[in-house]
Amino acid sequence: MNDRYEAGYGEDGYGGDQYEIVGYDDYGRPVYQQVPSRQQPPQQQAYDPYGHQQGYAQGGDGTGRQQPIPPGYDPYGTRQAPYDPYGAATQDPGSGYDPYGQAATSGQQPRVTEQTAYIPQQTRPDGGAEPAAPVAEGQKAGEDGEFAFVEEPDGESEDVIDWLKFTENRTERREEARRRARSRIIALGVVLALVVAGGAGYLWYAGKLPGVSAPGTATGTTVAAGAQKRDVIVVHLHDTGKRGTSTVLLVDNTTTKRGSTVLLPNSLALSDDSGTTTTLAKSVDDDGSSGTRDQLDTVLGTDIQGTWRLDTPYLQNLVELVGNIEIDTDTDVPDPDAKEKGAAPLVHQGRDQTLSGKAAVAYATYRGPGETENAQLKRFGEVMQGTLRKLSSDPSAATTTVQTLAQILDPPLTDKDLGTFLARLADLAKDGKYRTVQLPVQGDGTLTAGTSDSVVKDILGGTAKSPDAGSAVRVAVQNATGAKDDTEKARVTLLGGGFGFIEGGTASGARAASEVVYSDAADKQNATEVAKTLGLPAAAVAKGAVSSGADVLVVLGQDYRPAAS
Repeated sequence: MNDRYEAGYGEDGYGGDQYEIVGYDDYGRPVYQQVPSRQQPPQQQAYDPYGHQQGYAQGGDGTGRQQPIPPGYDPYGTRQAPYDPYGAATQDPGSGYDPYGQAATSGQQPRVTEQTAYIPQQTRPDGGAEPAAPVAEGQKAGEDGEFAFVEEPDGESEDVIDWLKFTENRTERREEARRRARSRIIALGVVLALVVAGGAGYLWYAGKLPGVSAPGTATGTTVAAGAQKRDVIVVHLHDTGKRGTSTVLLVDNTTTKRGSTVLLPNSLALSDDSGTTTTLAKSVDDDGSSGTRDQLDTVLGTDIQGTWRLDTPYLQNLVELVGNIEIDTDTDVPDPDAKEKGAAPLVHQGRDQTLSGKAAVAYATYRGPGETENAQLKRFGEVMQGTLRKLSSDPSAATTTVQTLAQILDPPLTDKDLGTFLARLADLAKDGKYRTVQLPVQGDGTLTAGTSDSVVKDILGGTAKSPDAGSAVRVAVQNATGAKDDTEKARVTLLGGGFGFIEGGTASGARAASEVVYSDAADKQNATEVAKTLGLPAAAVAKGAVSSGADVLVVLGQDYRPAAS
């Protein structure tokens, strides 16, 4: 018994296995070696769950000494194969344990995370009970101690759930994107509708819609021509070199948003409150700005707000300040400063000619051989309209331009008033809402009914005034005596006799006999009284053509003898 120790189970109570002492460890404890039994083949060493690689465990006899545990020791005495949940009893021992009953050489690794094999309660080295292994989720304990596995969602089920969630989220995102797109489209449609409506309203108001007129235009019905509001300024161009004048009216119709330049011939007959009649040119020279403005209001029925005297040096500076002008010219204009003959013209005939300040003045004052004063007046109007197109539409900037000219304006016109007025006209000229027209007058300077309708009424909003009933008889005097002073002497005589005076100009040649002419039979008596007042014989009275602006026409001949002062 000293050399051997019998352990195990069998007929000898220890399984028939023999053990003998082969030595002692560092603590003096014996080390045993198994001696195989003849009755049983050697058993493969069983798995030690506590890792006792040396074959020892604490406890056993209660003495605290380490007792040897034979290899293959089974504390439950079952001596059965490890638990195989799939019943793979025929597994090849050399292939290793496979809980799914598949050969290790198959190369497949099945999932085992969802199942846990049964591990019975173990005894710990300290004598306590080892807790049983937890039952995996998805397992149920049966009545016989075995575990029944319930079916749980596998990986494919989880993939389906994830796919459904992904699809649902993507659908929601698409619906949200569609809602945002619809909102943007609706908002864009509203904005476009507002823009179109605003643009159409502006075009309607500006009169640019085809077949539709702006409020207050000639084809409109909202505001009558006479009730439209207009701002009017008269401009006198003084040619300091040739000693002549040219006059135009600048008209801003604030109701129809239209601008005009009305050309006034120097031969226009004017009449003041006393009944004295003269020409526009003579009024500018004699009566000055204030007197001429009042006479224009009387004849045209207008309300002129101010007078702008524009001498040719100031016109040259104005064109240069706006950066030259572009207009269509109707003739070549020679350079007035050229000394040699055959020099190149200062202004060339053609379309869109660029004119400097000097060239603009030369063109505005040029009157070619055989041309009437109306041809020169038309060129001045073209220069004014070209200047307005280049002038700033900003009132402050236009006022600065006027102030830079350093002019002394006739009261009540101020730099600010003139600058603001010109800025409005400049805006109309740039937008194509500006025109230049000439006031047509008859040879004696008077207006006709057609003139009143086409220009005076439609553009100026006035009415050519006729003498009231019982007013003084208007007498037009044409001098054919050869003496210029006779016209003035006849004027004084007629005014002293209670007649109105209209200057009829000077005849091209002298006449021996004077004439007193009436056109209406009702004016025959008036003609007779005029002849007596001037000291002319009664035989001089005759019926004939009389200018529309006068009741009686007198042609002074060399037989006229002015009355003594």
